[in-house]
Amino acid sequence: MSKKQQPQTFVQAIHNRKARFEFHILETMVAGIELLGSEVKSVRQGKASLNESYAMIHHGEVWLENMQITPYEHNHLDTLEAKRSRKLLLNREEIRKLETKINEKGLTLVPLKAFFNNRGILKIEIALAKGKKLYDKRETIKSRDAERQLQQLKKTY
Repeated sequence: MSKKQQPQTFVQAIHNRKARFEFHILETMVAGIELLGSEVKSVRQGKASLNESYAMIHHGEVWLENMQITPYEHNHLDTLEAKRSRKLLLNREEIRKLETKINEKGLTLVPLKAFFNNRGILKIEIALAKGKKLYDKRETIKSRDAERQLQQLKKTY
């Protein structure tokens, strides 16, 4: 009488698409993230978003702010905030390097994507980035449109 269960499909990666448009990416690195079990299950189902999220260094620790993880629907024990602060796991030397670069040059830490590695552990790719000016964003749009038109011309011929 048991029903055959369909295999669950898991999300490969969650991308922050606006980050590459709004920032010049200077350097990237991969960090672990500290989550609860129900949050990991939600991320596996694809119920997470990196839009408008950022990372900051506070007391020698890196924290990810505004990452939206929708609460797991089958978790009835505790309710968590969807946009709570989450700790990123990096070495002390990496944190120190990031902190000096952020303080010297006025850069920011932006998460680019969240993905599961080969062992099934959630990782966050963060980037040291500098904000683009409005004219840089317009230039990006123009170059993207020109590239798209070239691709369309190649298809027609």
